[in-house]
Amino acid sequence: MPNSQTSVVVIGGGQSGLAAARAVRDAGLHPLVLEAGDRPVGSWPHYYDSLTLFSPARYSAMPGLPFPGDPDRYPTRDEVADYLRSYADSLGVEIRTGHRVRTVSTTPTGFLVHTAAGEEIPASGIVAASGTFGRPHLPVLPGQQEFSGEVRHVAQYREPAPYAGRRVIVVGAGNSAVQVGYELADVATVTLASVSPVHFLDQRPNGRDLHHWLDTSGFDDLPPAWLAKVIHHIPVLDTGGYRKAFESGVIDRRPMFTTFEEDRVVWADGTSEHVDAVIFATGYRPHLDYLEPIGALDAGLPQHVAGISTTHPGLVYVGLEFQRSFSSNTLRGVSRDADYVVSALAAHVRDAVTIVGL
Repeated sequence: MPNSQTSVVVIGGGQSGLAAARAVRDAGLHPLVLEAGDRPVGSWPHYYDSLTLFSPARYSAMPGLPFPGDPDRYPTRDEVADYLRSYADSLGVEIRTGHRVRTVSTTPTGFLVHTAAGEEIPASGIVAASGTFGRPHLPVLPGQQEFSGEVRHVAQYREPAPYAGRRVIVVGAGNSAVQVGYELADVATVTLASVSPVHFLDQRPNGRDLHHWLDTSGFDDLPPAWLAKVIHHIPVLDTGGYRKAFESGVIDRRPMFTTFEEDRVVWADGTSEHVDAVIFATGYRPHLDYLEPIGALDAGLPQHVAGISTTHPGLVYVGLEFQRSFSSNTLRGVSRDADYVVSALAAHVRDAVTIVGL
């Protein structure tokens, strides 16, 4: 183990953690990546089977390793996992898989990371890069506990086959809700229920993928305060097929239902209907419970400015939604955020080393 006064523990071995590890290494410090899973690929293997990136391969690579294959294709879930594994191998840093972090505590010189296996790992800095997949947001509606049908979050969904011939409601108005509802409609009767209407955005305006325009316009670099002024709803990227499915009635969209009954839901207009399954595509929250004991969170959310903790010097975050820009928690944007927060972290670590005379 490197000198604990110059080592930085990166919690999470997915895209955010690997981006952070590269930035820590390049800053001249010693990254140690702790990944709960058996591979340094984060949550990608656990998403639904048909998931593809919304950005082309050319805009989905991380620094130092191009995404293989046709740069204009949209990589699949498994291709992303394979890419991240290759990226991890290319970094030349220490990555420990099967190491779940239970909690973090503070010491006079930094932090102590406690793993589920009982290890205690000292560190001068912490990068919290554990993503959101481990904390799916599942709303609870009246009558939900008594509902006899299936209720699950999209995090638990894999493929449409088990829903063949069934009545299914998908809750949500984002990309995942529409993508899952669209493929389920081939085998089931599907309604998409949401508080707000679905807002579609052309995936390929003027014959070029949207990400080309985001990149060349500088939109990806707009700070969150500006984004709040121009983005009121996260749009669903569409090449035309999704919109047509709604317009033709292949997928039915309705305002959110209000209540569950024994085997039914009650819609906003008071009518009720038998339903076999409800899949909530209602997003995720930062999975950072290991920081709760040191007071770094407020109602489960990190207290930070642009990914730098406002409660604990030496603690930074990578992979938070809208952390510094529209692309903060994506493959194309996470490395920019990692460079930014690790620059501040490295300065803190070096100052601390100087103070203790090392």
